[in-house]
Amino acid sequence: MDFTNKVAVITGSGRGIGRSIALHFAQHGADIVVNFFRNRAPAEDTAAEIEKLGRKAIVVKADVGEPEGIETLIDETEKAFGGLDILICNAASGYNRPVMEQKIKGWDWTLNINARSVLFLAQKAAPLMHKRGRGYIVSLSSLGSIRVMPDYVVVGASKAAIEAITRYLAVELAPLGIVVNAVSGGVVETEALKHFRIMKNDNILVAAADRTPAGRIVTPEDIANVVAYLCTPQAEMIRGQTIIVDGGYTLLV
Repeated sequence: MDFTNKVAVITGSGRGIGRSIALHFAQHGADIVVNFFRNRAPAEDTAAEIEKLGRKAIVVKADVGEPEGIETLIDETEKAFGGLDILICNAASGYNRPVMEQKIKGWDWTLNINARSVLFLAQKAAPLMHKRGRGYIVSLSSLGSIRVMPDYVVVGASKAAIEAITRYLAVELAPLGIVVNAVSGGVVETEALKHFRIMKNDNILVAAADRTPAGRIVTPEDIANVVAYLCTPQAEMIRGQTIIVDGGYTLLV
């Protein structure tokens, strides 16, 4: 796996899965645009780790849930590196509440950051990729797109939208030499799990590992491995797919 001299934008890459993806690409030669919206310190830490690997990194504050944030992120990428090869749509947020407690504000916030951003980031990034002859876009989904999870209705809807957008992008951007896919992770132990009521009990993670055929829950590095593979010529004929990385968790009834 060689990404030498490639430029990768990873949204929400200050910590968690985004950080692991950013470091994985850097370890294999890519220069990285680290994106954050609220917390600069973790993003700066990620950039510092990338630079220790001998790669270039810039940190861009941008809210990808807003058109201005998308413009800023891609414009700063072009200004710093002159182009773009890889776009990883990882940034996510959401109002985790039961159906009857959801608000319109929560719906709009969640869908804009998680799903709308994928469409319009791709729209903005595609010309830069086309100039280089090819490009790759991978978005992060979750099992909530096809399964019902507690308090997850608007996030699940946004993830289902991501998977639909992925299919449309894969078809319409193919003539520009751009490959588009999504990766859906199972139970991944990150800080984000703390926002789920059901996950506040440590026994839940143990139970998830016990019922996973692979014998453990998914790590951010597992996700990063698959995301990176989808950005290689070896995965050229995988288009518009959502690859589930869950250690077999969803195979069991």
